[in-house]
Amino acid sequence: MKVEIIQGILIPFLGTSLGASCVLFMRNMLNISLQRILNGFAAGVMVAASVWSLLIPAMEQASSMGQWAFVPAVTGFWTGILFLLALDRAVVHLCSGHSKPEGALGTQKGTAMLVFAVTLHNIPEGMAVGAVFAGCLSGSSAIAATEAMALSVGIAVQNFPEGAIISLPLKAEGMKRSKAFIYGVLSGVVEPLAALVTILASGLIVPVLPFMLSFAAGAMVYVVVEELIPELSDGARSDMGILLFAVGFTVMMALDVALG
Repeated sequence: MKVEIIQGILIPFLGTSLGASCVLFMRNMLNISLQRILNGFAAGVMVAASVWSLLIPAMEQASSMGQWAFVPAVTGFWTGILFLLALDRAVVHLCSGHSKPEGALGTQKGTAMLVFAVTLHNIPEGMAVGAVFAGCLSGSSAIAATEAMALSVGIAVQNFPEGAIISLPLKAEGMKRSKAFIYGVLSGVVEPLAALVTILASGLIVPVLPFMLSFAAGAMVYVVVEELIPELSDGARSDMGILLFAVGFTVMMALDVALG
């Protein structure tokens, strides 16, 4: 496997680890304004990537279907949405900033449910990175390595506050800083694993690459709409988060067009 691919799937994990490292030198949670800025930028990147890096390449890959080239993209997109919806409803988890748990199964409380939320959202993000890099490895002209790397960086930015909201509450509950840091790091392990599994299965994925790309797009859009956007607009002074959403969207769009 190329070094660039390994680096690409590890970048989001690095974002989680850096966020978790906040517990080593911070006493309190990340400033809410900083969280909104990071999440806003990442949400914009992820939405733009879903369109230019995933859905459009999916339809280009299916161009042999003529006027029906949209079918794999639509099917995969809805499958991704429904898959995340099913996970959200099946497993009890606590979203950041919420006091009421979501999901139907399990008895976990507090931070454990927050770990579930981060883990659930890391799975589709890892699959998205894996699907894009699988497309690069397949020699697809519709997917450039630069836009795949840009997607990884965007997800890493979004993972930074997620790592912090795992490790900092654990420390506040009395856990040692080093142990809380390890737990925060481990919360992001599922992401490179999901990406690696997707890439290793590329022999099966390439024939249905349009579906896989659009599945990842649907899953990521679900995460943005269900989790990130409500956090951006919650409470007063949400302008910075919204503006950074626009910045992230245009940056990713420009990178995709300029470098793709």
